[in-house]
Amino acid sequence: MTDIDPDQMDAADLEIANRPLEWRDGDMPYSPAFGDHFYCQTDGRLECGHVFLAGNGLPERWAGAQNFLIGELGFGTGLNFAETFRNWKLRRAEGQQLHFMSFELYPMRRDEIDRALSHWPEIDAERIALTSAWPDMPEGTVSLKLDEQTTLSVVCGRALDGVSAAKAGFDAWYLDGFAPSRNADMWSQELMTLVCEKTVPGGTFATYAAAGFVRRNLGAAGFAVERRPGFAGKREMLCGVKRAEG
Repeated sequence: MTDIDPDQMDAADLEIANRPLEWRDGDMPYSPAFGDHFYCQTDGRLECGHVFLAGNGLPERWAGAQNFLIGELGFGTGLNFAETFRNWKLRRAEGQQLHFMSFELYPMRRDEIDRALSHWPEIDAERIALTSAWPDMPEGTVSLKLDEQTTLSVVCGRALDGVSAAKAGFDAWYLDGFAPSRNADMWSQELMTLVCEKTVPGGTFATYAAAGFVRRNLGAAGFAVERRPGFAGKREMLCGVKRAEG
């Protein structure tokens, strides 16, 4: 996790970026910098389906959509992308295009992504496609055309800067930064407002997070926020739809 331009980082960012990953229970990556696992310890792949896919009404919303743009805060291991890619390939129609754009300050190395995703044989094909195309030194915007109907873009750098520079038109968002109590910047009012501004009317978000300030920030940004049961015994998660203006 050291492949960030040091000229664009302050001392705190550099210190975090240079802390090595820990691997717990064999293949589960843990960030000592944030004191948090990269995904649910129960089953991160199933959590993706419950929170991010179902929370955004996917895959049903892909039906009839010529182009679909998903935004993600926090690429991490690439697990959410791999599981989304798997579902997309099962249900897409000829000619449809999926663009998955993720914003990540500390991109992992290829071998780290490969080790983390190898836990799930269900996404072996997607893991191989991702790691085969992943650059040795991810920086700037990593843009990968993984097949004729699927594009992945990983914008390396601060999410606030990346989302601010992105063109509007996002249909759905996966809000998947580290826990709000450990990484408050990824859930700030400023960033949530930008996320909403870049979202199409009727576009959606979903997140495992349910902290009160996250819910309030999303509501103030312009989303109609709904509480739903969380994954694996977690009491709540949040999802929502961009409210009509006016």
